[in-house]
Amino acid sequence: MWNLLFRINKKLTLAIPAVMLLGFAVGISVGADQISRLKMLILPLTFLMVYPMMVTLNIRHLREGIKNVKLQFFTQIINFGVIPFVAYGLGVLFFPHRPYLALGLLLAALLPTSGMTISWTGFARGNMGAAINMTVIGLTLGSLLTPFYIQALMGAKIDVNFLLIVKQIVVIVLLPMILGYLTRQWLIAGHGAESFKQNLAPRFPALSTLGVLGIVFVAIALKAQTIADNPAMLGYIFIPLLIVYFLNFSLSTIVGRIFFTRDDAIALVYGTVMRNLSIALAIAINAFGSAGSETALVIAVSYIIQVQAAAWYVKLTDSIFGPVQQ
Repeated sequence: MWNLLFRINKKLTLAIPAVMLLGFAVGISVGADQISRLKMLILPLTFLMVYPMMVTLNIRHLREGIKNVKLQFFTQIINFGVIPFVAYGLGVLFFPHRPYLALGLLLAALLPTSGMTISWTGFARGNMGAAINMTVIGLTLGSLLTPFYIQALMGAKIDVNFLLIVKQIVVIVLLPMILGYLTRQWLIAGHGAESFKQNLAPRFPALSTLGVLGIVFVAIALKAQTIADNPAMLGYIFIPLLIVYFLNFSLSTIVGRIFFTRDDAIALVYGTVMRNLSIALAIAINAFGSAGSETALVIAVSYIIQVQAAAWYVKLTDSIFGPVQQ
């Protein structure tokens, strides 16, 4: 079973579109009452998605991350001072009468960094330590700031229950983070740090991927009839998302080339471009009820663009920043 999960985790560029197609097929072939029952799976799938990711996250890097102040400063300025406002502006432009689609664009831009930040930085042979720090800092700041951004930017257009969003972030992010940290310490105490790193830690991202695929399936199935009635919607969602990712990659690449060494620049790119779509998806579905399925559709489509773009960028890394210095 683990080998299958590992293969799926490495083939997200194929697995996510396949699950989206499956969710669409199920959604249009099953009655609305039966499809609505899928909502019961959202909370357990959310936990399956987030908790394993937290087990592999070393929270102690939060304290160590402030050592490289310049790199972390530029990263978080891009993450919270630029990209969310770009996404908001594009949401207003492309979805003036569909605020929950605009919210999806904003949510996809509000929660930076995930385990994939570390993975893709490693694939591109960048600064792994900096990527780990960015992941912890970005996730913590994103969790604290997201309710305020949503309230300030979208509060006039949609019904924003501030306390419910805070509650969902506590349940979806902070509680799994605490449980994940305790689980990590327990496993390290029982098996040793090296055994945990080599034998146990690689299994958790595969479990998290199951949760991601499950949430994507539910999100598409719940919105399948809407997509069938208006198939052009998917294409219309792709356009602003492509613009967001293009601008994000371009800005981060320019800043990286001007201000940082090759390894730090790569970490900067993946620390700003890779959004935590899993948590964004969970917030959309859990905090905004039935309207959240429209928001979740935007985030589900983001998976396809993000994974494909990250893979292509790895191939271009040496051309952009130069080869690894031996």
